[in-house]
Amino acid sequence: MKRRAVDIDDSEDPIANLAGALLGLRNAEQMRAFLEDLCTPAELESMTDRWRVVPLLRDGVPYREIHDRTGVSVTTIGRVARTLERGAGGYAAALHRRPSRVR
Repeated sequence: MKRRAVDIDDSEDPIANLAGALLGLRNAEQMRAFLEDLCTPAELESMTDRWRVVPLLRDGVPYREIHDRTGVSVTTIGRVARTLERGAGGYAAALHRRPSRVR
């Protein structure tokens, strides 16, 4: 993660602050607007690529087939798989809580 050499208030956790902003949004439309404002197109593409891979990995689809179906690189698929196994549990929580269909 990029670190900036600036004088900041260390008492505030910037990730917790961002998470709180995300939790304050009321629906998928607001979330999408926030993400489009916050992220560059390349960042959004990277995040959506990773998210597209998560359910396929959970279902046991082989990496090569995931690549063929999504166009996501095998390297990215491997990173997502490692995070699913050893990460903080965010992917699993989001999978469990996601609506069946979001536009």
